[in-house]
Amino acid sequence: MGKCLFVTGTGTDVGKTYVTGLIVKRFCDAGVSAGYYKAAISGADTDAAGCLLPGDAAYVASVAGLHASMEELVSFVYPDAVSPHLAAKLNHVPLDREKVQRDFSRARDSHEYLTVEGSGGIVCPLRWDETEHIGLDDLVQWMGIPVLVVADSGLGTINATVLTVEHLRHRHIPIRGIIFNRFHEGDVMEQDNLFMVEEMTGVPVVATVREGARTLDMEIEKLSALYG
Repeated sequence: MGKCLFVTGTGTDVGKTYVTGLIVKRFCDAGVSAGYYKAAISGADTDAAGCLLPGDAAYVASVAGLHASMEELVSFVYPDAVSPHLAAKLNHVPLDREKVQRDFSRARDSHEYLTVEGSGGIVCPLRWDETEHIGLDDLVQWMGIPVLVVADSGLGTINATVLTVEHLRHRHIPIRGIIFNRFHEGDVMEQDNLFMVEEMTGVPVVATVREGARTLDMEIEKLSALYG
């Protein structure tokens, strides 16, 4: 059974998939057995044959050099660029807890370190119908794994990051750290954002990622210690 880490973001478009790709690549470059899993992707494109292309998973697989099939990396793929719960309704294919748990367990058992990527922010609804209500935070609790928060370095990140951390604590989900994406070394505001987030949450910013970075500047021992 491998060690796992769940990567969530403070919201949509903070660079969660980009950072996840760098994390998995860091392991692979070090010769460590690493895998990726995501329960649901919405807003997927289609190829010439009309097949759905799970963009987030495909991106991480390409960056890290993974050779798994898309079916092994993602459980549910929806074409509509909306919240997963609405995409599931529109396509009449609700997220199924048993399938997610089965796919996650298989991925976890296949790698030494498995990185699980969330959808949107931590309160993103994945299924919301007359049968069941499932949020991203429920998913993390099912898996029983710790969380890493990806935050944008710019204006507004203090509020978004502190609220994300508070919600995780409210759900009793362990937080291993924060990564600031699109970080500009020497920028007074961004440096203060980092300081204030650590001060207000007590959670360490374990790494910063500059815009366009091709690698994660983090020692492999420090990265692997985040996994549980």
